[in-house]
Amino acid sequence: MVATSPRRASAGVLLVGGLAVATALAIRLHNALVYPADWGFDASFNWRYIYRLSRDWALPDPAAGWSTGDPPLYYAVGAAVFAGLEALGTRDLAVAAIPLLSTAAGLAVAALAFALVRRAAPEDPGRAWLAAGLLLFLPAHVQMSTMVNEEMLAAGLTSVAIFVLARERLTRFAPDGPGGLGPAAAAGAAAGGALLTKLSGAVAVATAAASCAADALRPGARRAATARVAVVLAAALATGGWFYLRSRVLYGWFQPFGLPAHERMFGMPPGARDWLDYVRVPAATFLDPQMLEPSLLRSVWGGTYVTTWFDGHRFFLPVESEAVRRLGTATLLLALLPTAAFGIGLARGAGRCLRDPAGADLPLVLATALALTGYALYTWRNPWFVVVKGTSLLGLSLPFAVYASEEIGRWSRRRGVAILVGSWLAALAACVAAGTTFDGLFARPASPGLAWTPEAMR
Repeated sequence: MVATSPRRASAGVLLVGGLAVATALAIRLHNALVYPADWGFDASFNWRYIYRLSRDWALPDPAAGWSTGDPPLYYAVGAAVFAGLEALGTRDLAVAAIPLLSTAAGLAVAALAFALVRRAAPEDPGRAWLAAGLLLFLPAHVQMSTMVNEEMLAAGLTSVAIFVLARERLTRFAPDGPGGLGPAAAAGAAAGGALLTKLSGAVAVATAAASCAADALRPGARRAATARVAVVLAAALATGGWFYLRSRVLYGWFQPFGLPAHERMFGMPPGARDWLDYVRVPAATFLDPQMLEPSLLRSVWGGTYVTTWFDGHRFFLPVESEAVRRLGTATLLLALLPTAAFGIGLARGAGRCLRDPAGADLPLVLATALALTGYALYTWRNPWFVVVKGTSLLGLSLPFAVYASEEIGRWSRRRGVAILVGSWLAALAACVAAGTTFDGLFARPASPGLAWTPEAMR
């Protein structure tokens, strides 16, 4: 990514972009008002943690409940909102206010994508709108913008760290020297905040440290690079690392595993994994996109694709519906275009990164590689269908928006192709809107999530 002189967006671009943003906002606000507050991934347990913190502000024993072993930042913010509304005598508003925290974090990520792409490609204002739109109409993004869950806050803080690092490389790097300590501290603090929200924030910390360490490749910059790495790690430790050190001192581990509260999950299918689970992508990925379909149950990347671009765990849509299955097939086939664009754009970015480690691609490529590797290891160690979720990769929102928009823009330079691509993306957006507007075109499911017990699966 190399910045050039800016150019204003045309009236047509502004109109399409404005309509897309308005539609995405309407879907999110509708969902915030009608989506049951205790639905969603671990939502009921998260509410209990938030309420418990609001009572005494003491970190509980990790084994006290399902969510109490998690890092506390999201729950503390939720508890502060809850306690504040309670003090004002409007406690019932917390049911809407706390889910809106995730909505706000998600919108902030889309705004960061817009700002970064606008800075990287000022000559192409339409691409910035496209980058934001790709996130605003990403089903995993829409879903997590509604739920009482820490995922969107973690994704937001990770995106802040990546944004600071990438933008610095676009604007503040001297041709012959590394960046300053201020951006390193900001990136480290944001990454530490992500770490204090979810363990996956370690990707943000590692990305920030490695990006600053790469400054040492510049002649005479080793000492300054060492200082930047130290600042990143110090800021991350002060912001989020203390929680893991505390857990190590008090409980003997940095991150809990196998707590009694989670025993119910240990009986979930498939229960074990082999290397083929990371290779197979069955036809059911497109033809029957729900995570308990027997062949999809074994496919990590097929399941990840389904839960990124559709409601594979059925928290928004009913299970037994032929119309929902057909919508899933259409959505997932249409989503091949931005997914392929991301893959190709990422490969181009990795090539530029190898040629110029000082470029803005480095933090984007590093974050993607580290996140995918960590996710693969996590799903290997936790061989249950519920952990295969595209929502767990929302920390890659910024790389996805940057690289997918870059490649789609490249494809659309010819008018005929641009019309085809635009129509394709409009159809995808329509399918996403239909599948993510809760209790809209489709009736709400009878209960949240798939029934996975042996009796239910017969």
